[in-house]
Amino acid sequence: MIGAGMGAMAAAARLAVAGHRVTVFERGATYGGALGRFERDGFAFDTGPGLLHLPAVYRDLFVKTGREPLERCVELTQVDPASRHVFPDGSSATLPNASRAGVLAALDEALGAGAGERWSALLVRAREAWDATRRPLLEEPLWPDWRVLGRDPYPAVRRRGLFGRGGGKGPTTATLAEVAHRELTDPRLVALLESHALAYGFDPRTAPASATVLPYMEQTFGSWYVTGGMRALADALYERCRARKVEFAFGAEVTGILEKDGRAAGVALADGRTADAEFVVAGVDPVRLSALCADREPWSDDDVRPGDRAPARLTVCLALRGARPADAVHRTVVHAADRTAELTGVFGDGPDLPTPCARPTVTVLRPDDPATRPDDDHEAVTLTATVAPHGPVDRLDREALERDAERLVASAEAAVPGLRKRALWRKVLPPTEGGPVPGPALAGQQGRFLRPGNRTRIPGLYAVGGWSHPGGGLAHAGMSGAIVAGLIVNGDDWHGSE
Repeated sequence: MIGAGMGAMAAAARLAVAGHRVTVFERGATYGGALGRFERDGFAFDTGPGLLHLPAVYRDLFVKTGREPLERCVELTQVDPASRHVFPDGSSATLPNASRAGVLAALDEALGAGAGERWSALLVRAREAWDATRRPLLEEPLWPDWRVLGRDPYPAVRRRGLFGRGGGKGPTTATLAEVAHRELTDPRLVALLESHALAYGFDPRTAPASATVLPYMEQTFGSWYVTGGMRALADALYERCRARKVEFAFGAEVTGILEKDGRAAGVALADGRTADAEFVVAGVDPVRLSALCADREPWSDDDVRPGDRAPARLTVCLALRGARPADAVHRTVVHAADRTAELTGVFGDGPDLPTPCARPTVTVLRPDDPATRPDDDHEAVTLTATVAPHGPVDRLDREALERDAERLVASAEAAVPGLRKRALWRKVLPPTEGGPVPGPALAGQQGRFLRPGNRTRIPGLYAVGGWSHPGGGLAHAGMSGAIVAGLIVNGDDWHGSE
């Protein structure tokens, strides 16, 4: 196993239970991939995903790999309200957790009569897209005829009037932005929808309409927090792997994949050692995987190939003096005042390099968790924003990085009044440390938002994790591990869970 990310560890635990001897080689000093942790002066911050939106994936993993279910290993709590959204005009909406009726009422109250119904109607159509793609995009290996997933399952809306008669329902090639403006109309609802895509590194102007499954998944299955911080989920999975006799080697960089008789047969390490294996599972960026395979491409021209470079995530950890207010919301999204400037700043526009937006969309996380602070007279707050990746923008420039962090802090004051005055210190985590934002696989747009399959054309070599099918996000990484384990245990003709 190459890499100790969440997808790789999910596969490792399942394979160990199935009787395989598993060794994980991780070039870093720890496990968990994106589920990082920063600690200082008694404060603690998650440096990756702050919430879990499909806990059933990890419940299934822990049930299938041992007698202790997930809830005996970590304390999961539903975050309620699920989120607060602060819009540029000063209005805000606080949305309850996993309650369609509650969200409808909250949007009507905050944004005016009819807002909730428009949002609800959009998510009803999103459910159709979810039902059509849940199995092929979450539970099954990527189909050999993957191009059928290039059709967007989001249903077209019947239009009224002369040109809408007889339209009915059918596939649409609309982008998420087009759907938002056509069906939601209110720019605040548009911002609400598009923020879900932006959080995963998707440009709503090019993302397929099927990206509506992102808010549907969150609203339907809820938002969950792990007491002690989301890093505790990585700790629990690591301990489950160790209990199942998975071996870990940290500081062990894999520099090549060995082959014998045309199939993967082990790995070569930077220190000169080699390790033989019946199967090799690579939890790395597919671009890096190609380099590890020397003169053989792991995917053919007919396969889904690695996509374009994705945006990155800028994180600012804030240690605050003063107690967390009792009415503080765990997650607040402060939306950008200028949508066009933000999207251009992240994704660029033509040949011009991205220019940072003056006030980007910022997610403010304020967990009510004693494990994140030295005492109840202090508070730990994490700010995150999707930004252009290192390369188009120099993310090693410390002065520019501090300016970007200041923009996040300025935006976040709409969620935490007096934020600057309360700050004891801040730690800026460069996007180069967190890497790009891997988005989940989406149907539509001729398959451009699919991820390379877990099976490669090199027998015995499999790909797992956020940059492989079914894509990024905690739930998707867990499902990637389940799919890879299923292929190895049941053979490459396995078609997925029943």
